[in-house]
Amino acid sequence: MNSNSPLSTVSANAVDTPPWLGLSVLLLAGFVTIFDLFVVNVAIARIQVGLGASFAQIGYIVAGYELAFGVLLITGGRLGDLFGRRRLFVIGMAGFTLASALCGLASTAGFLIGARVLQGLTAALLFPQVYASIRVNFDGNESRRAFGLLGMTLGLAAIAGQVLGGWLVHADLFGLGWRSIFLINVPIGLFAIIGARYIPESRAPQRAVLDWTGVALVSAGLTLLLVPLIEGPGHDWPDWSLWALAAACVLLALFYRQQERRRADGHLPLVDMRLLSQRRFALGALLVLLVYSTSSSFFLCFALLMQSGLGLDPFVAGSIFAPCSVGFVVASLAAPRLVARWGTSAIVAGAIVYAISIGLLIAQVQVAGSTLEPVRLIPVLIVVGAGQGVIMTPLLNLVLGFVEQAQAGMASGVISTVQQVGAALGVAVVSILFGMALAVHDSEVAQADRYASAFVSGMRYNLGAALLVSVLLFMLGREKQAIPQSSALSEGSTP
Repeated sequence: MNSNSPLSTVSANAVDTPPWLGLSVLLLAGFVTIFDLFVVNVAIARIQVGLGASFAQIGYIVAGYELAFGVLLITGGRLGDLFGRRRLFVIGMAGFTLASALCGLASTAGFLIGARVLQGLTAALLFPQVYASIRVNFDGNESRRAFGLLGMTLGLAAIAGQVLGGWLVHADLFGLGWRSIFLINVPIGLFAIIGARYIPESRAPQRAVLDWTGVALVSAGLTLLLVPLIEGPGHDWPDWSLWALAAACVLLALFYRQQERRRADGHLPLVDMRLLSQRRFALGALLVLLVYSTSSSFFLCFALLMQSGLGLDPFVAGSIFAPCSVGFVVASLAAPRLVARWGTSAIVAGAIVYAISIGLLIAQVQVAGSTLEPVRLIPVLIVVGAGQGVIMTPLLNLVLGFVEQAQAGMASGVISTVQQVGAALGVAVVSILFGMALAVHDSEVAQADRYASAFVSGMRYNLGAALLVSVLLFMLGREKQAIPQSSALSEGSTP
């Protein structure tokens, strides 16, 4: 435990707190927040029928959580720095649990949209505390193991959204139907609130007033960035989406200048922009953006191919995808040891395997077309999962290890935001490619052939992004002491 660091204030009882027990609570919270990003996709058809929702309302049920979650992450991380990370964890989890109950009890589509927005806002208060609490409470090999488990947990949460979510909808537990995907969070949330006592309290040593001007600028900028990325592809990029993206660039530029001016005047900024000027952290943030853009877009492409193209039931489609989680778990468990021994070379190798497996998956679908038998994809899906596990699991520790502990909440908020922007960006790009490929074929072409062709087109982005990740990781590995063979990186060495 790193309870005596001069860079972070930790409560006196942290020394006697079992760190791994607190970690289990943090991992549980991380799981449910990411799970809820993905699980609604498999239940969306049932929700539409059950609530009589329009197509536009269905879009906001999906996007409302993503948008609110992405917008408030930086603010959530900074609030944890200032007022205590365990305190914000409990507040966020309590709000998330309440919002999940409201989602499960929703009687109209409008009510569900509002509850999903509330769920995303509270998740944004909660989620950065998971990263930051691990960063300040674990050192050396323990830090590497803890972040390895976190990376595995977040990846499994995304996969479970497809597999477990499909099973919950199919099983219709207690006659709840789609409502069970939200109500399952209530007992989990209550358990996490009770278990939060095992998380050591920590905060940044400086207790300045929160920069509300910065909060307003970054929140407005991210909103105008994420709304078009989430909604634009489905509406053929109307004029408002392009104006919104332009306005987002202006507001985020103003946010940068305002933060620099605030720091120069001796005040504590919401985001210390010197963090982004650190070459390794900036390069790591770009890697996070690219990796998570391929993950989200892959789930979308695969779900569309299996369900819309081949006509599989959500549960069956989720079951076909399940072997991907096997490769992910095995690789995630092995990744910390591989990185400890081989450094970034192990992550580069994982990225190369990931790119090759995506290429093989594209080739397999392209050759088979409408004759594709989904079970034949299982071997390559296992390798895809393994490639993701080797990259995602150590990447969080790698990037957050570049910052001081006093900046842990700030950096966690930035990285969490980059993940959401990356996910939205990947889905936007793939949706464009997927839609263009579908439009090329006329109605005489078989449905399965059309969707197989669209899958191949969309996944070409993932292949290109995975290859770029391999190159960037190689560059990062060549940086002096980018990932020392000792535990110095995990202990928070800074440039």
